[in-house]
Amino acid sequence: MTNSIDKSQQPILGNNTVDPATPQAAQWRAAMWKFLLFSALGIALFIIPFQWDGKVTILLGVLTDTLQAVLGGLVVYIAMAIVTISALGALAVKALKPNLHEDSLVKKLFDVDWFWLTTRFLGMLFVWMIYLQVGPEFIINRNTGGVIFEDLIPILIPLFFFAILSLPFLTDFGLMEFLGTLSSKIFIKLFKLPGRSAVDAMSSWFGAASIGLLVTMQEYDKSFYSQREAAIIATTFSVTSIAFTYVVAKTIGVDNNFVYFYLTIALTGFIAAIIMPRIPPLSLKPDTYHSGKSMLDEGIPAEYTTYQWAVNRAVTRAHSMPSLGQVFKRSLNNLFDIYFGLIPVIFAIGTIGLGLAEYTPVFNWLATPLVPLLEWLQIPEAAKAAPAMIMGFADMYLPALVGKSIESEMTRFIVGAASITQIIYMSEVGALILKSNIKLNVLELFLIFILRTLISLVVITSVAHLLY
Repeated sequence: MTNSIDKSQQPILGNNTVDPATPQAAQWRAAMWKFLLFSALGIALFIIPFQWDGKVTILLGVLTDTLQAVLGGLVVYIAMAIVTISALGALAVKALKPNLHEDSLVKKLFDVDWFWLTTRFLGMLFVWMIYLQVGPEFIINRNTGGVIFEDLIPILIPLFFFAILSLPFLTDFGLMEFLGTLSSKIFIKLFKLPGRSAVDAMSSWFGAASIGLLVTMQEYDKSFYSQREAAIIATTFSVTSIAFTYVVAKTIGVDNNFVYFYLTIALTGFIAAIIMPRIPPLSLKPDTYHSGKSMLDEGIPAEYTTYQWAVNRAVTRAHSMPSLGQVFKRSLNNLFDIYFGLIPVIFAIGTIGLGLAEYTPVFNWLATPLVPLLEWLQIPEAAKAAPAMIMGFADMYLPALVGKSIESEMTRFIVGAASITQIIYMSEVGALILKSNIKLNVLELFLIFILRTLISLVVITSVAHLLY
């Protein structure tokens, strides 16, 4: 082999003089197949949409629906067991103070601070109250705790099972390096983000917001994203899937205009994604990393084309991955962390949020300043629309349920589209962000929610006035 660099050979043989970790010759070819096969599996699971049983979904959605059907009523008892073990385990560790190894799974799952211990205990209390139908209506009503217990959790438990165990195919075998390198210049310029965040956006877009958020959380924990980047991606790119968008459109009665409805949401999301990273609180987040330093380098050496370097990064990442057994073991640990750490939080925060929406005037009060803006934007039935929009902070589906009684189709169109583009809702995405290592608190999430709502209203209303 000569010392000169043959550019035409690099993507095939990995003749790399820049990074010694790049595999060579036979190792390159083996790693290339590893990248192609496992990344194709990740794309098939998380990203490629298709028609199934009368709806547009992804393979992960089909697997989730199948497991949900197999579990049936058993999923309720699984949820109760998870929440109860989570709370009692954390309480035992806090009370007994056992000498746990820093890397032990028990420490990771149950050694939590007092805030999360209280949250887990509330989750356990709520789940038993809802199941036994004992306690205040605020908690046990079908429209509050019942929504979490009967509608949301039976979907999330099988969804997390398949999503967490198969997520490495999407994130760890070179796909993010490949797409990130190809799109890095565009994403840095438009969104002030690394190119690999494109994968987060796609996995949300075709899958579910929680899937994109799980990708973001893991990438932040691995120090591929800074705190600022992770906060932006979590609150800007965790968009709702096409399938759920259609459910909202149908519920609120604008499914006859679904193409325009979805195009409006896409346009609004794109504009919000450009604006939000440039204003507080997201613009004020520090570019610090979970491990103390960045593990990401999207710079392209001068002797490589963008495509050549994208292939090189992808194959090198695939080559560095351990055996599938080790990958599965790590994913299983992450699955337990999500189950025991997140499910109780969703019960606690989601139930309280829905209870406030159903039984208190809190959201009406919060919506009061919004009414003059809606009237200025010439939105019919502004007084009814404003509370529905604010309720989106508790749960994304609430605005559709409340807004379907509004007579004006234009107003229903605006309320439904805004509920999708707001992104932050505490029954799932908000709870997941709070549980993560991304440094965002409830007040910051509410401020981001309000800013996204204001940006969305201007864009959506402008389109709605053209359509109606």
